[in-house]
Amino acid sequence: MNLKDKNKILSEEEIDTIVVAQTDDDSAWEEPIRVRKAKHTSLVLPSELAARAAFFAYLHREVSVEDWLRRIIQERIDLEEVAFAELKRDLAVKNNV
Repeated sequence: MNLKDKNKILSEEEIDTIVVAQTDDDSAWEEPIRVRKAKHTSLVLPSELAARAAFFAYLHREVSVEDWLRRIIQERIDLEEVAFAELKRDLAVKNNV
């Protein structure tokens, strides 16, 4: 494979074709890696905040407060990442002008 081939962006279908072709070729594969399951983290909330969270979890018919909090935290992190990416882009545009 030459340098031009290495820089080519492959489609998912092309990657699948290559992987399937190499399934029986042990030399095409790296050593297996071990991935550890992420440890759960506990979070201590003041009782008033926990009660408010429980109320909204119930209001949104969530199975558990933990599931509702996980979803809310994920949504907030997604929003923060979008805002951060936009800020970086705006700063890059501003600095290049």
